[in-house]
Amino acid sequence: MTDLERRYARWTALFYPANYRRGRGSELVDTYLSLAAPGRRRPSVGDVADLAAGGLRQHVRMAEGLGPAFRLAGLLALMTATAFATGWAIFEVLAPTPPWSSQVGPFLSLAVAAWAAWLLAAVVHIAASGRWLRWAVGLAVLVTAGVVPAAALTGLPRPPASVLLPQIVLGVVALGAAGRHPWWVRLMPICVAAAILPVAIGTAPSLNFFSGYYHLAATALPAAAVTLLIGALLLALGLAARRDYRGAWAMLILLTPIGMLAVNPLGAVLDDSGPGRPVIPAWSPMVVASVLVAMIGPMLVPLALAARAWLSRGRHSPGTDLGRCRPAAHPRHPRSTQHDRGSAR
Repeated sequence: MTDLERRYARWTALFYPANYRRGRGSELVDTYLSLAAPGRRRPSVGDVADLAAGGLRQHVRMAEGLGPAFRLAGLLALMTATAFATGWAIFEVLAPTPPWSSQVGPFLSLAVAAWAAWLLAAVVHIAASGRWLRWAVGLAVLVTAGVVPAAALTGLPRPPASVLLPQIVLGVVALGAAGRHPWWVRLMPICVAAAILPVAIGTAPSLNFFSGYYHLAATALPAAAVTLLIGALLLALGLAARRDYRGAWAMLILLTPIGMLAVNPLGAVLDDSGPGRPVIPAWSPMVVASVLVAMIGPMLVPLALAARAWLSRGRHSPGTDLGRCRPAAHPRHPRSTQHDRGSAR
């Protein structure tokens, strides 16, 4: 075995699942060797990146329940985002405008456009849960993200970032809700909105801009985080009892939006401005908490996939792994090289 072949084998062993390597690992290494430049002793950066991307795709394909888990997590995220959009939209309409604030028509802030976009996405989910839903959710995410620069350009009021950021993260996860669902599943976001409606109507007139968007967010968002976490955990346990692991994967996916919903208490833990934990922490600890959640949360699913692959590798004898026993290379058609490279990618 040459040095280049050994290095390709090591990268393949690092990125690809053991089951895939036993079946096609040698063919994969031979493909990269045949396309390598003459005299090359190490894999190129592009080849390593290609192996990493291909290995991740194989891990995703082999992870039982991961595809349905994205749809389940997306549905739960869409329901949560719709509930908040309903509450904030009613608040925008019924809450009194503070005297120091520039009113946006009959509404309190520019965010009313974002809440309307989210309610539109919930309606689209009833009629079309495929490509049109992805477009509707994507639009809602873009409008929500656009509230901050629009407010900066116009000088009009907007909600705090602690309200907008969880909504954006929920929207990114809600993109996974696109797919075929029974009619009663498609109705869930609207049903959640209908359940929130009387509470929002009864509460909004007694709030002002600050007590609504700041103090209410400091309590309502963490409560939603706990509710979503408990609901996802119970769903995961119930599905796991039937050997259905999509609930466990969905819970891992939802930990990022759950963390963003809990930024206020997480920031309060990091806030050392005085005794006790403030309801609304200082700006800097909330930024630190948001960055930590944004960095750690998305890593959980890849880490779980890597741990699953490592455990799967440990259950098999090393003698069957790549590089230990390689089958003889089969002759190839001259034009099959480029096709194999495409498969590897």
